[in-house]
Amino acid sequence: MGVSAFMTQPARASAPMPIMDLVDVQGIRNNQLVGYGLVVGLDGTGDRNQVKFTSQSITNMLRQFGVQIGDKTDPKLKNVASVSVTAYVTPMAGPGQELNIVVSSIGDAKSLRGGTLLMTPLRGIDGEVYAVAQGNVVVGGVQAEGRSGSKITINTPTTGRIPNGATLEREIPSDFNDKPTITLNLRKPSFTTAKNIARVINVTFGPDVATAINKGRVEMRAPRNTQQRVTFMSMLEDLAVVEGRKPARVVFNSRTGTVVVGKNVQVSEAAVSHGSLTVTISERQQVSQPNAFGEGETTVVNDSTVDISQDKAQMYIWPEGTELNTIVNAVNSLGATPDDLMSILQGLHEAGALNAELVVI
Repeated sequence: MGVSAFMTQPARASAPMPIMDLVDVQGIRNNQLVGYGLVVGLDGTGDRNQVKFTSQSITNMLRQFGVQIGDKTDPKLKNVASVSVTAYVTPMAGPGQELNIVVSSIGDAKSLRGGTLLMTPLRGIDGEVYAVAQGNVVVGGVQAEGRSGSKITINTPTTGRIPNGATLEREIPSDFNDKPTITLNLRKPSFTTAKNIARVINVTFGPDVATAINKGRVEMRAPRNTQQRVTFMSMLEDLAVVEGRKPARVVFNSRTGTVVVGKNVQVSEAAVSHGSLTVTISERQQVSQPNAFGEGETTVVNDSTVDISQDKAQMYIWPEGTELNTIVNAVNSLGATPDDLMSILQGLHEAGALNAELVVI
């Protein structure tokens, strides 16, 4: 079986890319919210009696509505499940905006299908409440169980979503408009990319507007006026730069046998031979039958055959500066598998003949 490699087009001059596709603006980011809530209305698939905090939560909630429940009373509930509620707040979202939320079971509920999330406050990392969630849970999984104990589960019935299930009650503060400078963080740090970004901004807006601090950060002087700053960022979105050279990498996925080789990978002159040792053991049983007048007994005799063979592997020489196409074609001509390719490239790397970083995932 031949080796398949994921290849890009042959090396050529890189096309300019929009700046905002290469950077993140410091101060403009998603924020996470989390909360603890109760899903009710389940058809007997809720938490069982051993999940004590579910019954405690129900008791506390009913007391807030004026229902008197004794301290030693343990309500036996099958239609309620304790859940965690998570949400992402988009950058600079304002009060009143709706958020999608994910509801996940905490206890031993079998399914959240058909349940309704009761009003749940969602808190940020600082412990403050920023949103409130409530609504009907949409579950993509299902579970069926028979009386004998056999069951089948499709997807995950203990996790669901509520589209637009939360409402943002207060804005998460951001210092984007307060700082005299705007910082651009490169998603793929590169000195060349940082230099190109600073140069294009200075050509467009004037000298000394942008400064490349290091390979991962560019700082810009920006207007203090809010409207002017928005216009400045709008113009920045229209600028494009040439990205710096990407590092040469070879990525191995040992679980799936996938090998991804970047287009910049090259090898120095090297000779490669890759063979395999095969051990074959066959077991046969024979019946030993004595003659009619003998006094022996009929017995079964084991007959084992052990054979060791080693495949003949050709020595292949890769010349100096060999690129991806040649490497893949050579490995395919040898009839190597993805595991063989991993071994060959690792050997080349150890020999100092591979100019790429090996990444194992």
